[in-house]
Amino acid sequence: MERYDRLYALYEEFDAARLRAYQDFVDLFPPVDSPVALEHWERASDELTNLKDGIEGAFPEGATFADIGARASREQAFSGLDLYTKYERDVNVLVLDVDETLRSAGGTDNEIPRETLHLLTEFHEAGTPIVICTGQTLENVKGFLIQGLGNELVHSGAVSIVYEAGTGVFTPGHGPDTKRLLYDDLDEDVRNVFDSVRARVLPDAPEAVRTGCHLQGNEFNVTLKPNFETGSEAAVEIIDDALVYVLDLLAESIPDATPDQVRTFYADTDPEIEGVLRDAGGLPAVDDTEIPPAVRDLVERIDVAYYEGDAAEIASRELNKVVGVRSAFEVLGVDDPFALVMGDSKSDLRVMQWVDEHDAGISAAPEHSSTRVLEHVWNTDNLEFDRGAAGDVLRTVWAMNRLAELENGM
Repeated sequence: MERYDRLYALYEEFDAARLRAYQDFVDLFPPVDSPVALEHWERASDELTNLKDGIEGAFPEGATFADIGARASREQAFSGLDLYTKYERDVNVLVLDVDETLRSAGGTDNEIPRETLHLLTEFHEAGTPIVICTGQTLENVKGFLIQGLGNELVHSGAVSIVYEAGTGVFTPGHGPDTKRLLYDDLDEDVRNVFDSVRARVLPDAPEAVRTGCHLQGNEFNVTLKPNFETGSEAAVEIIDDALVYVLDLLAESIPDATPDQVRTFYADTDPEIEGVLRDAGGLPAVDDTEIPPAVRDLVERIDVAYYEGDAAEIASRELNKVVGVRSAFEVLGVDDPFALVMGDSKSDLRVMQWVDEHDAGISAAPEHSSTRVLEHVWNTDNLEFDRGAAGDVLRTVWAMNRLAELENGM
């Protein structure tokens, strides 16, 4: 109750909104060479110091409460207190999806907001490792991370990139463990299927798919992306066609498999795939039990992912974001994780479920996430945020961690 009362007093007796406005200005708009701009920044910095001094003198742990007020709104601070009360732990690692989570085509012009980038640097400076967990290629992720966070932070040894949804892990500064190619551990039967699909996926594609899609430059996964704006009517149509084609190509790459068997298997495992096949008139009337054991053994180890208007992908079920995240934790030395997992898709849900099952973290998702992701978030801690507003959850967890420091006497 003491923490609650002090938080209540902080937001009741002090102008925390004004404090946050000055903090954001000082953080996000650093001084430049212009004398007028520099003078304005210095005045804001002085006012920020004065406001913090007033709070620091009013509480026994005034510096911590001043920091909470400068970073988190009233609602975020009390949510952070609720989370700490529930778990009695601080978040000691961030696990973050990128597309439609940290950035959004519809909410942030597909850029990670400056606010979010700065909050990530604050967590980094506080000693919290960061795991970027994405379906993108390694080179793409490295590029925008270095641009947004800086080369020094990315290569600090406390940042890891799980790329291609778990086929590899890149953690600069860790010697022989800097790059782990997890797909090297797959057996030859599975790798042969991927080699066959990759070699034929564009050359053998129907003309509409070949001209309407491009192959993402993955190291292992096979991902067809639309040559149209993601989510547009044209993109939805071509990815639906690509999905049907990819399923049949997969069947041709698995010894003794037929297209009907492969379509039936994946339709039974994913209602979205079933819907696409039904709309295309390609849903076969094959009893699932008719699939030969050898074929079943392979398809059960190969994942076909469908993202409406965005991608049709073949990946390994043995390599997913959970496997990648666990490997990243091992390299980073996170032995007892309590993670903040942020994501929007089915691949992120697996990580969310894993941390929930192992009491190893909390999960957050943007409001436009897949239904299953949102249901998981609603049923755990209800950390749903607006499109493009990942910073809101980061501020909540920042408050949670500062309150945990008080309890731990730090």
